[in-house]
Amino acid sequence: MTEIENIALFNLDGTLCDYDGALIAALNKLRHPSEPPAEKRIRDKEPPYIEARRNLITSSESWWANLPKFQLGFDIWKIAEELEYRRMILTQGPRGNPSAWSEKKQWIDKNLGPDTDMTITRDKGLVYGRVLVDDYPGYITKWLEWRKRGLVIMPAGKDNKNFKHPQVIRYDGSNLKQVREAMLKRKSK
Repeated sequence: MTEIENIALFNLDGTLCDYDGALIAALNKLRHPSEPPAEKRIRDKEPPYIEARRNLITSSESWWANLPKFQLGFDIWKIAEELEYRRMILTQGPRGNPSAWSEKKQWIDKNLGPDTDMTITRDKGLVYGRVLVDDYPGYITKWLEWRKRGLVIMPAGKDNKNFKHPQVIRYDGSNLKQVREAMLKRKSK
């Protein structure tokens, strides 16, 4: 039972994969010369033409499977391994792009190994874990509603710089010792 309780759930996009960096680079390739360069993604506030471009990009064959790694997430992945957490992927599947679901599996196989457990869901709050590693405040808040003793490690990103919660540690690359100590405290004995 102890092994099952020590689960660390890892998001993919913005946590283990550099979704925003890849998307911004692709958006800049599609922009008109008179448009300003894309600098950051404005979640849920995109103009319709940017949303259409994003959908075009993320629907491209192999786009999800070839996302670059995001180092902050891999730092935490390594800590979870050292602390003997059972590491599992918990990712949301885009509703209108079922091929992205299989491409996420391809990314996992290539970067983490084919034996890595994964759950693709529309509601992360339904999935048990002692630790959640995720960059998006909306998913974190939903998960914490049911995890009063849960710990969230949030890889730093532009979209989460002002998010604060007593159960969340924002990891920016300089506070790995704090992350390790918090994860160690959350392990069941």
